[in-house]
Amino acid sequence: MNVIETLTPEQAFEKLGLSLPPAPLPLGVYKPYLIDGKYLYLSGHGPVRDDKSLIIGRIGQDLDMEQGKLAARQVGLTMLSTIKTHLGSLDRVKRVIKILGMVNCVSAFERHPYVINGCSELFAQVWGTENGIGVRSAVGMGSLPDNIPVEVEALFELQEG
Repeated sequence: MNVIETLTPEQAFEKLGLSLPPAPLPLGVYKPYLIDGKYLYLSGHGPVRDDKSLIIGRIGQDLDMEQGKLAARQVGLTMLSTIKTHLGSLDRVKRVIKILGMVNCVSAFERHPYVINGCSELFAQVWGTENGIGVRSAVGMGSLPDNIPVEVEALFELQEG
């Protein structure tokens, strides 16, 4: 068994040596997260940096595919921050069920799944390959709020109790 898979999500995240940006506050009429029974829903998140600024730009115009993938990882970190801020610990999440990744890109761009892998790979590192990889859609958009390159929303299953 992979060593990181025996770690708790909190321990796995710490081992990655990454930092969490501040959990964003809603800028509209919505909740950043909602718990319904054993499910945690996260609203669409953007790529918030540690200084609260956003990564901005359109893939294929302002940013290349690799920069887009890093932006998607930053979205994943922002989502982890929301979980940790509002639920207290990443260990509260049992598994990733579904993510929807939206890529702000030029119409000729076709590598949406590659970009969203930035978020998916992070979740797999935190919750392991069994629980950190769920079902997924990765789609292109003509624009996203504030010209962010990536937005992701997700559904997770919570631990019992």
